[in-house]
Amino acid sequence: MYRTAVSSLAIALSAPAVAQETTGPDDGEVRAEQIADERRENPVDSIIVVGGRIDPYRIAGSADLIDSEDLRRFDHGDVNRVLRQVPGVNTQEEDGFGLFPNIGLRGSPVERSSNITLMEDGVLIAPAPYAAPAAYYFPAIGRMQAVEVTKGAAAIRYGPRTIGGAVNLRSTDIPTDGLAGYASGQYGSRDYYQGQAWVGGDTDYVGALLETYQQGSDGFKTIDGLPDADTGFERQDYRGRLAVHTAPDAPVEARLEFVYGRSDLEANETYLGLADTDFAAEPYRRYAASQRDAFSGEHDQYRVTGSLAFSDGTRITATLYRNDFARSWSKLQDIDFDGDGSFDSISSVFVNPEDNAGALSILRGADSFEGAVRIRNNNRVYRSEGAQISLERPFEMGGARHNLAVSVRYHEDEEDRLQNEEFYSQIGGDLVFERQTDLGQQANREAKAKAIAFYIEDRIEIGALTLTPGLRYEGIDLTRLDYAGSDPDRSNGPTRVRQTNIDQWLPGLGATYELGDAILLAGVSRGFSPPGPGNPDARAEESWNYEAGVRYRSDKVQVSAIGFYNDYSNLLGNCTQSVGCSVGDIGDQFNGGAVTVKGLELSAAVEPRLSNSVSFPLSLAYTFTDAEFDSSFDSEFFGDVNEGDDLPYIARHQLYVEAGVNMGRAAATVGANYVSELRDNPGSGAVAENERIDDRIVFDIAGSYALTDKFSLFARVDNVLDNQYAVSRRPFGLRPGVPRRIVGGARVSF
Repeated sequence: MYRTAVSSLAIALSAPAVAQETTGPDDGEVRAEQIADERRENPVDSIIVVGGRIDPYRIAGSADLIDSEDLRRFDHGDVNRVLRQVPGVNTQEEDGFGLFPNIGLRGSPVERSSNITLMEDGVLIAPAPYAAPAAYYFPAIGRMQAVEVTKGAAAIRYGPRTIGGAVNLRSTDIPTDGLAGYASGQYGSRDYYQGQAWVGGDTDYVGALLETYQQGSDGFKTIDGLPDADTGFERQDYRGRLAVHTAPDAPVEARLEFVYGRSDLEANETYLGLADTDFAAEPYRRYAASQRDAFSGEHDQYRVTGSLAFSDGTRITATLYRNDFARSWSKLQDIDFDGDGSFDSISSVFVNPEDNAGALSILRGADSFEGAVRIRNNNRVYRSEGAQISLERPFEMGGARHNLAVSVRYHEDEEDRLQNEEFYSQIGGDLVFERQTDLGQQANREAKAKAIAFYIEDRIEIGALTLTPGLRYEGIDLTRLDYAGSDPDRSNGPTRVRQTNIDQWLPGLGATYELGDAILLAGVSRGFSPPGPGNPDARAEESWNYEAGVRYRSDKVQVSAIGFYNDYSNLLGNCTQSVGCSVGDIGDQFNGGAVTVKGLELSAAVEPRLSNSVSFPLSLAYTFTDAEFDSSFDSEFFGDVNEGDDLPYIARHQLYVEAGVNMGRAAATVGANYVSELRDNPGSGAVAENERIDDRIVFDIAGSYALTDKFSLFARVDNVLDNQYAVSRRPFGLRPGVPRRIVGGARVSF
C-alpha cells in the first residue's frame, strides 16, 4: 500500500533542488523577500501541509477566516453561534451550549461532525479521525484565537475527509513581544459562566504560555418531578506551551515547541426529547426517564513541533502528536413498556404518540414494570497519534513563480468499547436501581486504523493567473476486533476480525485570475471519506466537487460569491445513537448511493464611516443548498427513498447578518440568524408536521466599553426575543434551542 506513496514523496522532495538550479540568485532573493512580506502582512497560519502563511483571499478555493476580533465581538462559548457567520456551513444544534456540535460543510451529513476534517493547530483532533471520527470531544471554542474553514479544491490537502472540507481551530499562541497576559470572565442567566486567562512571554531564545478556560451552567431544562436537578455542565481546560528558538537575527529560524493540554467535561445531557404537544406547552421540560443521563469526558493532548525557516523562503515543519480521550455517557437506551420481557424502541413513541399514550406516560414519570428501564453505559476510550512533516519551497522557473508544498503524515488511531447496561424500575417518578450486566456484555470490541497520507501541491503564478494543482494519497488499513461479552479482559482473543484496505488518490486543481480588485476562481477536486472498520459492504464515500465564483476586496467593501456542485457516487449513512439508529450495531455504515449537492455561498462586508471614530460595520453570510438523492431505493437505515428526495437536516436557506456601531471606546453589534425548515427524514414536497423542524430567526446582541486601553466591560444577550424553537427531532423527540441568556463581564490585558 505504501510503496507508491513513498516513491512519489521521494520525487517530490527532489523537485525543489532541481528547480533551484534554474533560479538566478537575484530572482531567489526577490522571491524570498516577497514570501517574507506575505507572512508579515497576512498572519494566517496555513494548516497541515504548509508551514508558512497565505492570504485566504488568494486561495484557489473557498477559505474563510474568523479572527480574534470576530470571535471577541460576541465572545460566544458555543461553536454553532461562531460558525454561522461562514457561508456553506451546516450545523444542527443539540444541547444549547455547543458541547456536542454537529457540523457539515456544503451539504455533507452533519451528525457528530464526522464528515469533515476537524483540526486544532493543523493536527487532527477528532477522537479517532479514521476509525471513529464522531466528535464526542470538541475543543472549547471560547479559548480559540481564530477559526479557519476551507472547502472545495483547497480542502483536499486536509484529509482524510475531503468532500465537505476542513475546520481548523487555532489556539492561543505564545506572545512574541515580551511578557503579556489576558483574562476575561462573564456571568449570567442560570449561573452561566465563561472565563479565560493566560500569561506568557518570549525572550530571545525561550517562550512559554500557561492558559486556563472554564465554562459551565446549571442548565435551562427542568426534569419532571425533580425541579432542582442540575441539567447543566462544567468544562475545565488547562494548557501549557514551551518553545525554544534561535535569536531573531539568526540566518536560519529554528523553533521547537512543546504543547500539553488537559480538558475535562461533565454534562448532565440526554438524547431524550419531547412529544410535539409537550414541546408546544413547555419546550424546556425533560422527562423523568432521563434523570440519570450524564456524560463524562477526559481529554489529554500532546504535541511537539519543530520548524526551520530559511532566508530563501524554504520552510520545513515536523510535528509529533498524540490525543487520548476517555468518555462515558450513561443514557436511556430503551424501555420494556408492556412488561413482556422485550425492550421497545423509544423512537416509535414519538412517531405516533397518540397510539403510545401508556409508553409516553412512563417517559413522563409513571411507574414502570420491574427493571423495565434500561440505561446503557457508553464507555469508550480513544487514542490518536502520528507524525507529519511538511516542506514549503518558493522558486521561479520558466518565467513563472512557484510555491511547492509537500507533506506526509503517518497516523494511527483506535476506539475501544467495553460497555455494560443497568436496569431500573421507575417508581413514583424516581429511577430505582435493580441490576446491571457484567462489563463487556453490551459491547466488547476495538476499531483500529493505520494510515499514511501524502500530499503535493504547486502554486504557480503566471502574471494575473494562478494555478494550484494538487494530489493527495490516502492509504488506510482498518481493523475491527470483536470479543466475547463474557471475556472482558480479552484473554481468549477476538471472536471475529474484519479488515479493510483502502488506497485512494485524490487530485485537485484550483485556479484564480486577478482583475484589479476582483479575483475570479474555479476548482475541481476529488472528494473522499473512508468507511469505518468492520463494514465490508460499505463503500467509501466519493464525489467530484466543482466550484466557481468571484471575490472582490477594496478598502471599503468585501464581497464573495461562490457556486458549488458536489456529485456523490456514494453517500454513507453512519449508525449512531445520536441519529436514533436502531438497525445493526452502533458504528455500522450504510450505502446511500448517488447524491447531488449544489448551492451558492454569498458573503459581504462593508463599514461606512462618519468620522475616524464612528463607523457602522455591516456583514452578511448566505447559503443556498439543494441536496438530493439521485436514485430510488429501500434501506433499513435511510428508509424508503425516492429519486429527488431531499437529504434530512440540510437547510435550504441560511442567512446570518451582523450590524454594528463603533463610537470611540463604545461598540454594539446585533446578529440575526435565519434557518429555513428542516426535514427529519428523506422526502420531497411539503414536510409533514411530525417530521418537520420549523424555520427560525434568532437575534443576539453584544456591546462593550473600553474604560482604558487594557480594560473593558462587555455584555451580551443570546436569543434576545426569547424565541422558543426546536433544533432537532433526533434521536427521540423534539429538543429546544437555548432560551434568552443575559451575561455580563470584563476583559483585561497587559
